Amino acid sequence: MRRFLIFFSLIFWSFFSLAQEAAESDPLEYSLSTPYSTIYTHLSYLQDDNYHPDIAAKTFNPQFVDSKEAESLAIKLKQVLDGNAIFIDLDEVPHKANYTDSLTNKHRYYLTKKYPELYVEKEGDNWYFSKKAVRNISKWHDEVYPFGTDKLLELLPSLGTKKILGLYIWQMLGILILIFMAFVLHKLFTFLIEKLILQLLFKFGYKKLADEVVIPVAKPISFLVIFPLLILLVPVLQLPIAMSKYVILALRAIWPIFAIVFLYKMVDIICIYLGKLADKTESTLDDQLVPLLRKVLKTFVVIVGALFILDNLEFDITGLIAGLSIGGLAFALAAQDTIKNFFGSLLIFVDRPFQVGDWITSGNVDGTVEEVGFRSTRIRTFRNSVMYIPNGIITNQMIDNHGLRVYRRFNTNIALTYDTPPELIEVFVEGLKEIVKKHPETRKDYFEIHFNDMADSSLNIMFYIFFKVPSWSDELRARHEVLLEIVRLAEALGVNFAFPTQTLHVETFPEKKGNSPEYTNASSELKTKLEDYLKKSNN
Repeated sequence: MRRFLIFFSLIFWSFFSLAQEAAESDPLEYSLSTPYSTIYTHLSYLQDDNYHPDIAAKTFNPQFVDSKEAESLAIKLKQVLDGNAIFIDLDEVPHKANYTDSLTNKHRYYLTKKYPELYVEKEGDNWYFSKKAVRNISKWHDEVYPFGTDKLLELLPSLGTKKILGLYIWQMLGILILIFMAFVLHKLFTFLIEKLILQLLFKFGYKKLADEVVIPVAKPISFLVIFPLLILLVPVLQLPIAMSKYVILALRAIWPIFAIVFLYKMVDIICIYLGKLADKTESTLDDQLVPLLRKVLKTFVVIVGALFILDNLEFDITGLIAGLSIGGLAFALAAQDTIKNFFGSLLIFVDRPFQVGDWITSGNVDGTVEEVGFRSTRIRTFRNSVMYIPNGIITNQMIDNHGLRVYRRFNTNIALTYDTPPELIEVFVEGLKEIVKKHPETRKDYFEIHFNDMADSSLNIMFYIFFKVPSWSDELRARHEVLLEIVRLAEALGVNFAFPTQTLHVETFPEKKGNSPEYTNASSELKTKLEDYLKKSNN
């Protein structure tokens, strides 16, 4: 029995030794002969169920890095790919040992467009990760896992290795922590904005601004902070590549939406401030500019935000922008008049040839400016009709802006009958000058009142004065007042106004007088009448 046990032990030990030698002589197999085999070796030997970083490190050229550093770089590179949700489709990786890249005409294969320096290249008979990739892996790793989040990669897996629904316990725990953190931060930021900031706005009298703008912005502001944190921490969970890709894409696509909402509301805040500045200026054109600026800024925010969303969803917006450029050129050719009117509106806002409320004359249009838009200017004519003039046309025409006049001219001829004595004309002219000097809204430093012309049926006195009034209605009122004073002066002095007539002169009969009035030639008497008139007008 003893001999049997010894014999059985020798046979078992022999088999065990042979098995151990076979295991030692049969190491893990790998190949670096093609781009496919190199990338496959790196990825396959870093899986949870096949974790051999020493084999994955073989994909780095030993001329550039030693084995220990190569293991660290191999792990970091895998974490970079997982953290960015970059899926390497091995079916598309070439199996040819002499594969040549068509662009560089070198033995290279690029793994992803996101990292142009990440490629494998042929060295001798083997394919290795390039020297550029070796130099940049640590930098990429710090970008994906900044602020020490890479330390969590070592801590979290130690919390458990059991899987539930395809996820480790520590991954599920990490997801719950992120959700709880997002909830707490959202409540905290909302509280700070709605309580502290609103109280300050109420204190300084901006209740309308707080109710209409700040409260709707409170939630988007909190999400603007939360989503970047989630994007930063989700790669730490090392979720399955397909799940990680869609989660990160969703977070990156949703985050610009809150940015759009926030900036959209910020445009309202900016325009409210600009509107208050516009109210302080005398010009009314900037009052029209603020609403137009609001529309332009909001459109710009939406378009740029949409481009950011597409870019975060990994759409090639370069081709889209190029397509928009070509389409924009075609649109510009088809809409020349619209673009011309748009630039015409810009010229109006820059040069300010008129403003809202001005009375202008442009071509055959005469009226008051009511609104200046991006395409046309709306003018209310004196017939009370509304005319829309394209801005491209109005900027190319002569514009007579009556609203910018400091003085409004009044020029007329006062016609006296031919039988008016020279002395009476002289006194009448002096009286006219006194009327101008005494009126509160006439220009005192410049006016012209002279016996100016001997017409066919009258002696004409040029009456050339200026009114200092802001509007046409005020001008008409001032004219009314001056003309009434002229009539009163003529009545006081006994001056007759002429009108186009033909008079037939017949010899005067003894019993009948002529129709012409009898004038006095005494200058002293005429001056006395003028003085009496001026005293009455002063009273």
